[in-house]
Amino acid sequence: MATVNPINYSSNRSGIPRISSTGVAVSSTNVQYSFNADFSFSRNYSGVLIVRLQQEIPAGTTDTLPVVLTSSAGTQAITAKGGAAVTVAGLSGAGIYLMYFDRASGILQLL
Repeated sequence: MATVNPINYSSNRSGIPRISSTGVAVSSTNVQYSFNADFSFSRNYSGVLIVRLQQEIPAGTTDTLPVVLTSSAGTQAITAKGGAAVTVAGLSGAGIYLMYFDRASGILQLL
């Protein structure tokens, strides 16, 4: 089945891929949501996915810090329309977000 599914993920019977965060960390340069080690995109994946951010960003975090997703496979910045980085101010906290990922261009865009 791994050769049929475009990424390692949980889904509703091969529906839209969904991933859930396991933690959040704030540094001086960004806010990192971490994901399980088995979260990784395949070379050719392009499409929508549901991202469940289960943790709130700690109170007092600077609104201008960019938000990134990270796992043992690497780090992926989240962008908005036009390519600007999604910052703490651009998220409404813990919840479910619809995003578009294109492996070829390396874009993860918040929809």
